[in-house]
Amino acid sequence: MSAPASILITGGAGFVGSAISIALKRAYPGARVCALDNLHRRGSELNLPRLREAEVDFIHGDIRSPEDLVAVDPPPDLIVECSAEASAQAGYGGSPEYLIRTNLMGAFHCLELARKVHADFLFVSTSRVYPFHVLNGLPFEEEESRFAFAETQECAGVSRAGITEDFPLAGARSLYGMSKLAAELMIQEYADAYGISCIINRCGLLTGPWQMAKSDQGVIALWVAAHYFRRPLSYIGFGGTGKQVRDFLHIQDFCDLVIRQISNFDTYQGRVWNVGGGLSHSLSLHETTDLCREITGNKIPLGSIPENRPADVRIYVTDHARVTGVDGWMPTRLASDTIADIVNWLRQEEQRLQGTI
Repeated sequence: MSAPASILITGGAGFVGSAISIALKRAYPGARVCALDNLHRRGSELNLPRLREAEVDFIHGDIRSPEDLVAVDPPPDLIVECSAEASAQAGYGGSPEYLIRTNLMGAFHCLELARKVHADFLFVSTSRVYPFHVLNGLPFEEEESRFAFAETQECAGVSRAGITEDFPLAGARSLYGMSKLAAELMIQEYADAYGISCIINRCGLLTGPWQMAKSDQGVIALWVAAHYFRRPLSYIGFGGTGKQVRDFLHIQDFCDLVIRQISNFDTYQGRVWNVGGGLSHSLSLHETTDLCREITGNKIPLGSIPENRPADVRIYVTDHARVTGVDGWMPTRLASDTIADIVNWLRQEEQRLQGTI
C-alpha cells in the first residue's frame, strides 16, 4: 500500500495502542493518526498527554458503539485494531459480557467500518488463541530456574524454539483467547468476502514503559513495579516455584515490526504471524525476580501458591521464524534493557503512577 493518509488505532490510549499511535505518527508525519479509546482501563488516561505531544488526535469513543467509529473523519484508509479486554482471567467467576462485546463485537464493528470505507486492517491478536490444555500437556523438562520444552515433541508446531503458527487450535484456550480467535476467523472471512487486506499478529507477552500492569496481565511490568515500590508478590501455579516461562517482546520492537508491515502491506497481508521475543528473549518468574532485584536493588517478600489459576500456561515461547523470514526483523531489546527501561519510566513518573500501577 502507499503511505496511509488517515490511520485509526482502536484502544489507542492503552499500552499497545498508544505506543503504536506515537510510532506511526513519527513514521508518517503527514498522516492524520487518530487514537480512539473508551478509557475503561485505569491508567490509560495518563497516556493522553503523550498522544497530544506526539500530535496524535484522540477520540473518546467505544468500539462497542458503531456510531463512535462512523464519526471518525476523514475515514481511515488503515485501521489498527488494538482494543481488547486483554486478561486470560476475564470472565471466570462472573459474566464474560464485557469481554465478548469488546473483543468480538468490537472487532465486528471495526471490520464493518473497514468494509464501508475500504480500509486496510491490522489486528493485534494473542498467543492465547493456542489451547492451554494442549500446551500444558507437552513434554517438558525442569531446569534449575525454569521449565523448558523437551527436545522430542510429537505435536505439530512445537520445538525447543517454541510454538509456530501450525500448532493445533482444537481445545479450550480461555474466554479471552476464544474471543480473539473468533475475531481472527471473522477477519479472514471479511477479507475473502469483501477484499479487505488484513494482517493478523498473534502476540506473545508485550512489555515496556507505560504498561499499567495488573496481576492478570503484563506480568513483567507488574514484577518490576512491585520491586520498585517494594510490594509483596507470589509465585502462583505449577507448584509455586516461579519456573513458568513466557517470552517477552519490548513494545518498541513490536512497533518496529508494525511499521515494516504497514510499509510493505502486500508482503504481509492475508497471513497470520506469531510475534514475540522467542527463546532468546524468554524469562521465568524466578529469573525475572533475580533481574528485578539486581536492577532495582530491592528485595521483596515472595509467597508461593501451588494451585493453578484458570487457563494458566506452564511454558509459552514464540517461534517467530515465519515473520523473521520475511525481511529479517528480530527482537533487539534484551531482558536487562527492557527491565531497566521500565524502572526508568517508574522513576520519572512515580508521582503520577502512585495508586495506578
